[in-house]
Amino acid sequence: MVRKDFFVLNNKVKMPQIGLGVLFAKNDGEVENAVISALQTGYRKIDTASAYQNEQSVGRAIKKSGIARKEIFLTTKIWNNEQGYDQTLLAFDRSLERLQTNYIDMYLMHWPVKSKYKETYKAMERIYKSGRARAIGVCNFSIPQLEDLMEYSECVPTLNQIEMHPHLSQNQLRDFAIKHNIQLEAWRPIMMGEVLNFPELIQIGKAHNKSAVQITLRWLIQRGVAVIPKSVNPLRIKENFKIFDFELSSEEMDIIEALNKDRRLGEDLSHIE
Repeated sequence: MVRKDFFVLNNKVKMPQIGLGVLFAKNDGEVENAVISALQTGYRKIDTASAYQNEQSVGRAIKKSGIARKEIFLTTKIWNNEQGYDQTLLAFDRSLERLQTNYIDMYLMHWPVKSKYKETYKAMERIYKSGRARAIGVCNFSIPQLEDLMEYSECVPTLNQIEMHPHLSQNQLRDFAIKHNIQLEAWRPIMMGEVLNFPELIQIGKAHNKSAVQITLRWLIQRGVAVIPKSVNPLRIKENFKIFDFELSSEEMDIIEALNKDRRLGEDLSHIE
């Protein structure tokens, strides 16, 4: 099996298929240790956000890692109360300062604030054209919201980061993304560890000598979806990364697909004002 560990976005930028998410990771050294551990393991994508309040720690960890900035795909996001055209430009500058970098690889809108997402995206397009963001995208956008945004915008979003896991397969949104060449990325992909208790995943894992978590992450990547599992445990960070040395059969993929219940674990804020 030929290893391919990146996706090519609609603007030709290559993005690693797996990254480290740092939601809820603490600033008492926990974030720095997790990021350094991930980079030492071989991860080359780190996903943070203004709302996580740990961009400074992520920036410090990247500096300490000794790995060249150009080798790391860095994602951050603009939070809801920072949206609006001028506010977005200011928020981006604040993120750059906290992350100690002069560019972002992927800049995302965290949620579609109903009255502001168009002007927010217009500012993001300006940032993209300036070269200070290599790619721009959105998070948690529905199909109608994507259609509305695409009618107004110049650049089709390169990515839509959404909740996706075995209980929430998001097939309609996935079909739409494939049609319009928008990369999907899954947050909460391993359901905060819930997948460890799914007998179907455990059984498939035995056939490949892999954990239920590894099976879940592999399922998503084979669906063409990037993943950003969060962990601060070095052993789990390493385990999550070991998903490129096996492949799920079509039958195994179908078994996992059948687990869908259209069940969300996170709050849906996609219609907030």
